[in-house]
Amino acid sequence: MFTDTHCHLNRLDLTKYDGQLSGAIDAMKAANVNRAMAIMCDFAEYDEISNIVDTYSDEQLNLGMSVGIHPCEDIEVLQSATVERLVETARPDHVWAIGETGLDYYWSTENAHEQRESFARHIHASQQLKKPLVVHMREAKKDTIDILKAEGAEHGIIHCFTEDWETAKRALDLGFYVSFSGIVSFKSAKMIQEAAQKMPRDRLLIETDSPYLAPVPKRGRPNEPAYVPYVAQFIADMYDCSAQEVGELTAKNFVNLLAQYY
Repeated sequence: MFTDTHCHLNRLDLTKYDGQLSGAIDAMKAANVNRAMAIMCDFAEYDEISNIVDTYSDEQLNLGMSVGIHPCEDIEVLQSATVERLVETARPDHVWAIGETGLDYYWSTENAHEQRESFARHIHASQQLKKPLVVHMREAKKDTIDILKAEGAEHGIIHCFTEDWETAKRALDLGFYVSFSGIVSFKSAKMIQEAAQKMPRDRLLIETDSPYLAPVPKRGRPNEPAYVPYVAQFIADMYDCSAQEVGELTAKNFVNLLAQYY
């Protein structure tokens, strides 16, 4: 069984399923993906994602969601993420985490101040609710780690990890788990592969970040949660074990993360 710790179920390309999300859900089950966390990037997405979670969760598929504002959103949207609003929105049991939050200096540094302030508020909401933080980090590794440390964050995921082992180690030292997406399977991703190889096995997670970043051999196509076993297989080849073993390990790690403060 496999867990996709980070996917955007409301943004999937459903062309091959005749526009029906049920087709992608069936594909997940067929691929033995039995748990997934649907990620929110804007308050406007909450109702849609919550409805997906309620509609498609069953005995075969355990779905949950996150609540947060992506750092690439407009300044006004970032500012709308007050601690109070985040906490109130994320109280329901089907909300497993706070985020996607963090810093992204690749797309913009003009709103860097607002990104940092929003990030800190997400950390405070995570601490109040005792739910893990989902952290986006792109070309902002120093500021990201510095803010996590300064705000006392110690419970969450560095998602779609694309940095070096030293950065991973700093996140691990704070108490975070590190999640690898399909990028780890790219030929150019030697630095990321080295970090994955050195990871403590009890802090490793996998994800698709679908509909983005499809893993080899699906690279270049729209990504979907049914492809998370390919991420597991690539890591399994590095670890000299089976994809099923990586799936079971990362599923256990995700359960441990969610249960950390309960």
